[in-house]
Amino acid sequence: MPDARLSAFAMGATVSDLVRVSLTVNGRAVVAAVEPRTHLADFLRHDLGLTGTHVGCEQGACGNCTVIVDGVAVKSCLALAVQADGCEIETVESLTTGEQLSPLQQAFKDAHALQCGYCTPGFLMTITALEQRNERLSREELRGELAGVICRCTGYEAIIDAAEEHLAGTAPRG
Repeated sequence: MPDARLSAFAMGATVSDLVRVSLTVNGRAVVAAVEPRTHLADFLRHDLGLTGTHVGCEQGACGNCTVIVDGVAVKSCLALAVQADGCEIETVESLTTGEQLSPLQQAFKDAHALQCGYCTPGFLMTITALEQRNERLSREELRGELAGVICRCTGYEAIIDAAEEHLAGTAPRG
């Protein structure tokens, strides 16, 4: 993992420009020094090497950079790393260890819910946050919850199918 302080220095920062952050990322404690203006997405990708968080629009419109912060789906291009101080962050890398797909990833594979895959981390993390809320959603409500992530390839039906199938196996029965 690259040293966050060194990467900040490479961008012209001085020691007095840096802010110390302490957070948990995918279950691992992380302490780093960052520039106050560093976006959470950039911190995760460039400083921690977690490149599964994709950055598309850098304006919060595409949702490809969605991560979970303290149980809430957050567009990490709109959050600053210093705002995550003391928080627990989950990225798409948290979904699996080793080579085996997580049940959610398997549902996406089974439903053919991806093509180029660029938007997939955003959908997976949004669905993971929904799963953690542990509530039942209608197909229309699910569609609304996933509207914050843009896909330009699939037409969404397979994504909704995969999410619905996965959540049906994890939601409480009413």
